[in-house]
Amino acid sequence: MIGGIVSVPWMIIVFLKIIKQHIVAKYDVSVSDNLRARKVQTQYIVLENTLIFIVVMVAIGIALMSFNSIRNIGISVLTSAGIAGIIIGFAAQKALGTILAGIQIAITQPIRFDDVVIIDGEWGRIEEIKLTYVVVNIWDKRRLVVPSTYFLENVFQNWTRTQSGILGTVFIYTDYTVPLSPLREELKRLLTGSPLWDNDVGIIQVTEASEQTMELRVLVSARNSGEAFDLRAMVREGLIDFLQKEYPDALPKIRIVKNKIEEEKRND
Repeated sequence: MIGGIVSVPWMIIVFLKIIKQHIVAKYDVSVSDNLRARKVQTQYIVLENTLIFIVVMVAIGIALMSFNSIRNIGISVLTSAGIAGIIIGFAAQKALGTILAGIQIAITQPIRFDDVVIIDGEWGRIEEIKLTYVVVNIWDKRRLVVPSTYFLENVFQNWTRTQSGILGTVFIYTDYTVPLSPLREELKRLLTGSPLWDNDVGIIQVTEASEQTMELRVLVSARNSGEAFDLRAMVREGLIDFLQKEYPDALPKIRIVKNKIEEEKRND
């Protein structure tokens, strides 16, 4: 009797795992345009965890009810402890809310598997989506474990919500004497020779002009956030190296202008 009760949920769980392997193989998230793959995997993983939880709980309940002594004790306890049941229900409210949040994430998908997110200033990728919590792989290999309810109750950034492509920004500060045309040509050369660039956006704009420097904003695009970070670093280093070699006098400097009258008085 018990063997039959245990074997059925075990076969159901094995069947779910086989389907999961098929889905993971069919929808590969390692490709550059992986939006659909991340969507499908997110839905299945969360729903799989939910089904396994339900199957295990039902199996445990059926197994316990198969023993008459335990069943009678359970019935007597339930009939005489209604208040205790209400208290337990309130205590379990938060846990049930977390489980329902996990199911809601699978349906509405504010996050997906392998999404790039920023949570409390931490940049990382969604590594695991469980029924009650989500694991975020931070860029420095730390893991941020976040309750499922967080993504429904708080504001966070999702950089890959609609697409994997992303814009990267680089700020360069130069003297007013820097010529912009050669700098734009150098940016074009750097991007053309880089496999990190997706051949979409690559521009330089003067976004600020203070009393001492010009602020140049460089916008570049990449296929995903990881490549965008590396591309930004490459462009920043390349433009600084270009300025140092070709226009060293155009680097930011502090000017001190002496008053001519005061200087003549000192000479007298």
